[in-house]
Amino acid sequence: MLEKVIPIRIDEGKGLTPSISAPLIEPHGHTQDARGRTLRDLRISVTDRCNFRCTYCMPKEVFDQNYPYLSHKELLSFEEITRLTSIFSTLGVEKIRLTGGEPLLRKNLEILIEMLSRVRTPEGKPLDLTLTTNGSILRKKAAALKAAGLQRLTVSLDGLNDTIFKKMNDVDFPVADVLDGIKAAQEAGFENIKVNMVVKKGTNDQEIVPMAQHFKASGVILRFIEFMDVGSSNGWNMAEVLPSQEVIARINEVFPLESAQANYSGEVAQRWRYADGSGEIGVISSVTQTFCHECTRARISTDGQMYLCLFANEGFDFKTLLRSGKSDLEIANAVMNTWALRDDHYSEIRGSHTAKPSTGNRKVEMSYIGG
Repeated sequence: MLEKVIPIRIDEGKGLTPSISAPLIEPHGHTQDARGRTLRDLRISVTDRCNFRCTYCMPKEVFDQNYPYLSHKELLSFEEITRLTSIFSTLGVEKIRLTGGEPLLRKNLEILIEMLSRVRTPEGKPLDLTLTTNGSILRKKAAALKAAGLQRLTVSLDGLNDTIFKKMNDVDFPVADVLDGIKAAQEAGFENIKVNMVVKKGTNDQEIVPMAQHFKASGVILRFIEFMDVGSSNGWNMAEVLPSQEVIARINEVFPLESAQANYSGEVAQRWRYADGSGEIGVISSVTQTFCHECTRARISTDGQMYLCLFANEGFDFKTLLRSGKSDLEIANAVMNTWALRDDHYSEIRGSHTAKPSTGNRKVEMSYIGG
């Protein structure tokens, strides 16, 4: 039985107070942190609710019927999300990913997507707008999402075997409905759909090759994610981590692979192509092969806290700034100052032989800030 843990909400939802420069500084291109990493990607959680209870993210032992979800007034409004996105775009952010919880549970999400699709960079370019979903209601939403301006989709799917998948989502949801959602997205015109599989050794690693076989030559890019110690409620154990190198080795035995170059600097997935030219896969190795040195991502929680790392234990309260009459320039300065002090490199510390992460502080839950 897992310990009952509530996701971290500093001071009853109030995070650290971001500092505003005096005098104010006009945004001047890309913003860099203390390690020289450029702010390019923003992940925005639009809801802390989900209709799955995946054991590695929102286990039933913690997220039960009495769990205190955020009230509607605590959530950032669509207008606030759009305003914050526009401010981040002036600082060099080029990619927006909507997450949750399950983002498609946020009512009228297509309205937000349409609003975000109108945001432009200082150069006049649209943002790269994408969304991660468990696919459970994608059949109902795919066409509306595409029409609203969503450009790309990532679907979470942890196996093709119904028994294994139902055990992992823990709500008896069938694989067939997720696959049907992916089909609906393709029918709606989405291209280069990605499917993410979290691999837990001894739980679903026997699904690696069947998943590869299913999506090979389908136009869908399958990515395998090492089971990570995100948050404090998923019962993470290093013994359940299957290194990505072994994932590649298993697939390569059946379907020969060759290494492929990254699409861009800071890409989290290591790319591999099928030698016969029938597509590609990716592996995300945040446990065994850290990529902190290239991390360009900031995260905004459902209630407007800015987190600088997926493994953070404190956030910065931007909701109060948005609701207290501060100007866009003041908020932009607060973002610049917050990012400039960023020194987060949790995965490197975790993997170091000479330093170990502190076990005294709980980390924010993935369902609160997205993956």
